[in-house]
Amino acid sequence: MTALPLEAPDHERVLISHGRRSGLTIIVAVHSTRLGQALGGARVWRYASWTDGLADALRLSQAMTMKNAAAGLARGGGKAVVVIPDGAPLDGRAVHDAMLDLGDAVESLGGAYMTAEDVGTSAERMAVVAERTAHVCGLPAEQGGVGEPADATAAGVHASILATLEHVFGSRDLAGRHLVISGLGQVGGRLARSLAAGGAELTVTDVATGKRALADELDAAWVDPADAHLVEADVFVPCGLGGALTPEVVRDLRVRAVVGAANNQLASREVAGLLTERGIVWAPDFVVNAGGVIYLDVASGDDADADALDARIAAIGDTVASVLRSADEHGTTTLAAADRLAHARLDAAN
Repeated sequence: MTALPLEAPDHERVLISHGRRSGLTIIVAVHSTRLGQALGGARVWRYASWTDGLADALRLSQAMTMKNAAAGLARGGGKAVVVIPDGAPLDGRAVHDAMLDLGDAVESLGGAYMTAEDVGTSAERMAVVAERTAHVCGLPAEQGGVGEPADATAAGVHASILATLEHVFGSRDLAGRHLVISGLGQVGGRLARSLAAGGAELTVTDVATGKRALADELDAAWVDPADAHLVEADVFVPCGLGGALTPEVVRDLRVRAVVGAANNQLASREVAGLLTERGIVWAPDFVVNAGGVIYLDVASGDDADADALDARIAAIGDTVASVLRSADEHGTTTLAAADRLAHARLDAAN
């Protein structure tokens, strides 16, 4: 069971509700609206306890504040979690009911929070949420929405990897570089394809063994998920769930850099210091994986321009490069450097 933080949360609002249709616990955490309406995805996941879901929502919503601020968006941070008890069945009807209940929860906040897809949800599921609230984005294109943001997220991570390679090795060239991708979901799979197309040597893994077909397609090596961090390579690319970078994992890493799509990669803030001590460059996750939220925010606007949006996502690499330089110049961790960037933008809004 995940422990709740001992200190009181600094969130503006935390809603815990019992879905009247699904009977599930729906949690919406609004961390900050200082820069604007909170924006963050809705996660449907199995938890041992509803308090584990609450702890997840608190962490993820806080991370969204930092992500949106670092990305220069006029958005605050929030997150929704639909708690599925271990062992509980989850058929199509149950998911549909849960999405309606989520819509009611979001609507009850009066516009403080806009939801979108995340782990366990999709554009189609957001369309169900939209039956109960207008405060939802990322709807299917056929319903006038902008669709899922996975392409944009993967593009931002790709740009971040190139920037990190240049910082560490002095070249952005992928040819001959060995990268280990842990997690081949919506983003990890797209990233694997783009990195392979750029000439990278890949070792990949996923808890779903069916993803091995992608490894075969890309001529990538396959490794057991528990051993991915032990592979000697240039870059470790975590693209699964958060908390993968524990002190034990960092001790065993055999890479020069870590750049990935996963949220909340550090098991604790202290791990950033351990990475620095080992000489491993970590590109902070909330900067690296901002492509999706940039896409949802910008593409949903009335004056969205595709070329400008692509350029904005590609510029994530420039932000990563700036953060890595700042860490070197100040003699701090990359986490501290990214925090400085986000807090400067938050303070400017006061």
